[in-house]
Amino acid sequence: MSDSALIEAARDFNRFYTNFLGVLNRAYLDTPFTLTDARVLFEIGSHDGIGAVTLARDLQLDPAYLSRILKRFRAEALIEAKPDPSDLRSQIISVTDQGRAQFQDLGRRSSAQIAERFEGLALGEPHSIVSAMTTIRTLLDPNAASAPAIIRAHRPGDIGWIVQSQAKAYTDEYGWDMRFEGLVADVAGKFLNNFDPQLEYCWIAERNGINVGSVLIANGGDGVAKLRLLYVDKAARGLGLGKTLVDECIRFASAKKYRQISLWTNDILHAARSIYVKTGFRLISEEKHCMFGPQENCQTWVLDL
Repeated sequence: MSDSALIEAARDFNRFYTNFLGVLNRAYLDTPFTLTDARVLFEIGSHDGIGAVTLARDLQLDPAYLSRILKRFRAEALIEAKPDPSDLRSQIISVTDQGRAQFQDLGRRSSAQIAERFEGLALGEPHSIVSAMTTIRTLLDPNAASAPAIIRAHRPGDIGWIVQSQAKAYTDEYGWDMRFEGLVADVAGKFLNNFDPQLEYCWIAERNGINVGSVLIANGGDGVAKLRLLYVDKAARGLGLGKTLVDECIRFASAKKYRQISLWTNDILHAARSIYVKTGFRLISEEKHCMFGPQENCQTWVLDL
């Protein structure tokens, strides 16, 4: 796509999203406020007192325009102001009880609007939207805070996500064919059908409510735990999640008195192999194969516990 086409696509999205939010409507969220009014009230309500200069800077509003909004808010008893003890030329603005009620009502209306939009979407689509929003924010806002990832147990639907995400990722990155998806589906299906919570576990890495990583331990018999389906999404690489997930597997297997952890991988997966080496796994066998299309070199690694 050319630069001009990229710019036009971004402008087209902006037009759509402006209409989606009702930004141009005078009655934002069916209230007497405009979107700018709501942003100003939200910012004041979110602070235990904020200076007018700071407010104008953070919202990037013309001071004269902001002054007119604040004057109207004072007339409607939504805000109150007192001298700033650190700068007598300025004022500290805070919401009144009436203003806080209005601020909270705007929050409820906004949440209800988003929930209503999400209700009409298919399973998983709201997560895709939030993930795309997070990507936009991260790439365009240098001050955007990166939410920490959490590691949790799998829930209904997570195993299906593992199959889908890994099939797509390895097809896109390495050109593997649908037989790889079949292998992942087989491993995941057997894990679910034979799941023994006393000896087996699946970890999901989640960030901003979006699944970004996974791994599972399955009982291989004879005191051997099988580490399967380690994966970290491209958007979450570099955060140390792969190492964290492998460490969780090692702790779990040790606690369950397994004598060894075994895993099967391909040497083209350099990041994963690096983790295995650093955590003490040793290579015991390897061979060439064309199971997924391109010729690869598969390897078996073990860790004695």
